[in-house]
Amino acid sequence: MQIISKIISNILTALYQPFWFAVILSVLFMFVYKTHRSIRQAAKEWIYWFRSEPRFRRMFLLVFYTAMILFRTLLNRNMWTNPVSNVIGIWGLYNEKGELTTQSIENLLLFIPFVVLLLWAERERLLPRVTIRSVLWKATKITFAFSFSIEMLQLFLRLGTWQLSDLVYNTLGGTIGGLIYYAGYKLKNR
Repeated sequence: MQIISKIISNILTALYQPFWFAVILSVLFMFVYKTHRSIRQAAKEWIYWFRSEPRFRRMFLLVFYTAMILFRTLLNRNMWTNPVSNVIGIWGLYNEKGELTTQSIENLLLFIPFVVLLLWAERERLLPRVTIRSVLWKATKITFAFSFSIEMLQLFLRLGTWQLSDLVYNTLGGTIGGLIYYAGYKLKNR
């Protein structure tokens, strides 16, 4: 029960801390994405697009969640003196000191919604044909590239530590997200 409680607490904290900034950043990004008119006119148009265009809503959710990931992994972190102090990372529920940690589960769960939202928002562009193989390959490849970019930024900006376990768990989470997306796509198109 302690593990489940800690996982829920860590996930809710991770969502709570950057939530409103991610909302604002997502709104502003979509504002720039669609228009550069006066603020009042743009606000009216933004509301109209959000209400009437499903693709706009999907892109908004993708940008929102991506901003949440970036705040969790890069923007909401303290500087580290040695970003390569633990390159292998944590592969279980306990760290090297024997303390309970949910880092591996969090890294896995973090990228499942990202891939589902990405494939949902950009299916036509990313997946000309929706097959299990193409979905899993694209999900794994994109998640690996995004996760690797985050890890490299953590290394160069010294915001967190570069960890192989993060890369593996994030990529595995993206692959699971691809599997969930594929199952949902097949159910919807029956």
